[in-house]
Amino acid sequence: MGSFSGSFCKIDNLSVLKKYFLDEQQMLLATVVNAAIIFLLYFPEIYENAFVFYQTLDFVDHLYVLIFAVEAIVKIKHYGFKRYCKNRWNFFDFLIVVVSLPGLFHYLGYSNVMDTSIFQLLRLFRLARLIRFLKFIPNVKMIMAGLKRAMRASVFVLVVLVFLNFILALFACHFYGELVPDYFGNPMISSYYIFQMFTVEGWNEIPIVIAEAAEKADPDNALFVIVCARIFFIFVVLTGGIFGMSLANAIFVDEMTMDNNRKLEAKVDQVQKQLAELKKMLEDK
Repeated sequence: MGSFSGSFCKIDNLSVLKKYFLDEQQMLLATVVNAAIIFLLYFPEIYENAFVFYQTLDFVDHLYVLIFAVEAIVKIKHYGFKRYCKNRWNFFDFLIVVVSLPGLFHYLGYSNVMDTSIFQLLRLFRLARLIRFLKFIPNVKMIMAGLKRAMRASVFVLVVLVFLNFILALFACHFYGELVPDYFGNPMISSYYIFQMFTVEGWNEIPIVIAEAAEKADPDNALFVIVCARIFFIFVVLTGGIFGMSLANAIFVDEMTMDNNRKLEAKVDQVQKQLAELKKMLEDK
């Protein structure tokens, strides 16, 4: 009798375990909690002023690695390895677990590697599990299809913007590299600040910096340099920012909303068809 009740309890515990680990919402909640713990672990104030609390968070964080590993094992036993791996979300979770296990082994003392920064980096990969939120977004397939269409339609404009950035960055590097090397000292830095101007973010600050540098370097020709700089950067903002980025954004949004436009057009066509049929019926009478 005792062995029967013991085996029954064992079966009941296994069913509860499966029910928990096969529930996508429960595992998503676990992922959110783990992400919140990782978020707290990056506060230096907690490490410096509440070290015991930090150690507790660190312990719970590694405990979640074990929880996600058990989830993978339970799902593999339930679905079988081939069926488990056919599901892209499951395979994605499995990769995250594999990447996270070295950090758990190091925490348990099974690794002699002294540099712990690599394990802290691997911890961040677990945040990728938050992508599972996409599964619970209504009409996510339609949204992803719209996103793919928008990317394809925007490719040409984006390529043009990249080449425009490249050309303007070289011009800026040539004319203002020596004057303001912090902004245009080499093509890479220059490309970054030209792209910043494309976003119309702080574009008016750079001509002011150039004006101040020009007045210090050569006061006699400073006015000419200042005027040319302002004309050049207005051209950059107009072509890359206002026209270029706006055009890319307009194409992107138009393609994203195409499904809604098609549905609306189909409904309008249907209404027009019904009106035509009604008009014909009235004429026949």
